[in-house]
Amino acid sequence: MNRTPLWNGFNLITALGARAGGALPQAVFGVSIDTRTLHPGDLYFAIKGENSDGHDYVKAAFEAGAEAAVVDEAHADELKGTGSLFVVRDVLASLESLGRRARERTRAGIVAVTGSVGKTGTKEMLRLVLSEFGETHASAASYNNHWGVPLTLARMPAQSRFGVFEIGMNHAGEITPLVAMVRPHVAVVTTVAPVHLEAFESVDSIADAKAEIFSGLEPNGVAIIHRDIAQFERLRAAAKLTQASQVLSFGEDEKSDARLIAVKNDEDGCVVDAWILGIDLRYRIGAPGKHIALNSLAVLLAGRALGLDVAEIAAALIEFKPPAGRGARSEILTPEGVFTLIDESYNANPASMRAALGLLGAAEPGVEGRRIAVIGDMLELGPNGAKLHAELAADIAANQVDLVFGAGPLTQSLFEALDTGQRAKWATTSAEIRDALLSEVRAGDVVMVKGSNGSRMGPLVKALKDAYAANTVEPIKQD
Repeated sequence: MNRTPLWNGFNLITALGARAGGALPQAVFGVSIDTRTLHPGDLYFAIKGENSDGHDYVKAAFEAGAEAAVVDEAHADELKGTGSLFVVRDVLASLESLGRRARERTRAGIVAVTGSVGKTGTKEMLRLVLSEFGETHASAASYNNHWGVPLTLARMPAQSRFGVFEIGMNHAGEITPLVAMVRPHVAVVTTVAPVHLEAFESVDSIADAKAEIFSGLEPNGVAIIHRDIAQFERLRAAAKLTQASQVLSFGEDEKSDARLIAVKNDEDGCVVDAWILGIDLRYRIGAPGKHIALNSLAVLLAGRALGLDVAEIAAALIEFKPPAGRGARSEILTPEGVFTLIDESYNANPASMRAALGLLGAAEPGVEGRRIAVIGDMLELGPNGAKLHAELAADIAANQVDLVFGAGPLTQSLFEALDTGQRAKWATTSAEIRDALLSEVRAGDVVMVKGSNGSRMGPLVKALKDAYAANTVEPIKQD
């Protein structure tokens, strides 16, 4: 495997704050915290998680081809002789140290993205378009927490021209230390919505937590905020208290710096008419959805803040496809014909659920086909959780959804709010609706599956695909 060295072995001593436990590797070619995805030549960090300790897998890491491992002093003696070791006091702290060193050595233009909804999709759009202009490094999957952000930084090649980092949070104060490591030139807030309400008093307090992303902006940095949301002025005021030299906005509001004029969805994507900093643009995105069109405006503003041409950025969006679990579409071939599966199973909150129902409403079923929503509980909504579920009945009606399957105690409130003819089946778990769902779906249907991760909706997506695995058509334009 021809890979460019990522870190010099000798320099890692200082970057990690480590002592050598054995011979130093000449170089490492990647960074890993999981032996299941580790590549030969990687540096393995033995991080302690909630349910496991990475030190238990150091031997497996070396068997998989790890060049070296970072371990703590408490395990150094027992792991002696397994391979090249970097011994530190705290493994996670050493990963953070390496991440900060990676940020110090790069001259890349850095974008950080947060928001209640749309972080990952916006990050992936940025990864796509910036790659057209130079080597771009971005967070894998949703690596946006206390270990995901420093891991992404530590993996960043020194020669990168751009870096894109997703930053998440469940509680106030979590974004501040993460963005202090990332030190972005551009910080984006996609939106603020009632998410993690168990940990916050109000949506305004969620906005304050999201606004922490501006605290890490580099001097003369640019803040980009969704103008249509109720908390826009609150976020703008917070940005102005930081090193941001400019605050830009996007949305449908006529005062937006990037304004959505119109969006037309079809099965293969959408066509967007927009006004971007005085420039009229029409461009195509390879995924449908008004929410995607809106977030594309933030992408264009971020690219412009990095000195790129907005028309060239917009042209690249035709290649964008939604990540798995966030709107990816598949055509499933049954003996009677094809039905469409929209996989939104990764996670859910009221805002993202409404966006997903909008996608379902925009989809055109085949002959005698129906729109079917398979909905799991949206979690961490606090005492108003049942009410927030019941309110989705109006969105289901507005998007002409024919049948609804529900899974979870909270979803029962939605099920009871539906018209009798819309009720397919409700149960306390997703496993309990599996057989009924498989029996109901037929050719021509459009089936959308969505719920919080704890609702386990992903297995339903797999079950629908596996039922016709021998005949399943490749996912629609997912290459």
